[in-house]
Amino acid sequence: MHKILIVDDEADLRKLLTDYFEINGYAVLTAKDSQEALRKIEQQPDLVLLDINMPEQNGLQVCEKIRNFVSCPILFLTARIEDTDKIAGFRAGGDDYILKPFSIHELGARVEAHLRREQRIHIKSSVRFNEDLVIDYTARGVFYRHKQIPLAKKEFDIIELLSTHPNIVFEKERIYEKIWGWDTQGDSSVIAEHIRRIRSRLKEHGCNDRIETVWGVGYKWPSS
Repeated sequence: MHKILIVDDEADLRKLLTDYFEINGYAVLTAKDSQEALRKIEQQPDLVLLDINMPEQNGLQVCEKIRNFVSCPILFLTARIEDTDKIAGFRAGGDDYILKPFSIHELGARVEAHLRREQRIHIKSSVRFNEDLVIDYTARGVFYRHKQIPLAKKEFDIIELLSTHPNIVFEKERIYEKIWGWDTQGDSSVIAEHIRRIRSRLKEHGCNDRIETVWGVGYKWPSS
């Protein structure tokens, strides 16, 4: 079953498209704005239908933010289609344009065609978006405003552990056990030094600290 993410601020259109694609055997995710879209993209959809004209960040900005980290087709939904709009969309990383109002059956056929083509080359990435910070778990890289932050292996391991369990507080001893292993002999106070280094690396690249200290307990990664 293919998974489609529909991003549009019009509730009626989201409902219409959800009903159509679910009837035709697709799993459907929906988002009403850019922030919700960034959270839903972490569920690795096979294709994204992305409205261009949205409040706050528009569809082009969302596409630019996610394109380097997801390989699935991105189809823009738009009420206007000038040549300059097409050029901007393709430069942002879009794969196709669907002009509103559209035939829902034509849209379904285009989605199907893109998914057939994508089956030959599709490689999924596991990523998390936290405002302008992107964690690519597949490539084991952390990026801030499109620039990679260099991290040692254990530093990335700590970020991965905390960020994949948002709002869960980990004691230093538990982090040590998870990263270094039960059978490893060592001092769990080394975790504090690794956290300090991570924070320093984030700061060097202009990124605010994303790891919260829970005094007397441990550390956590807050949900976005």
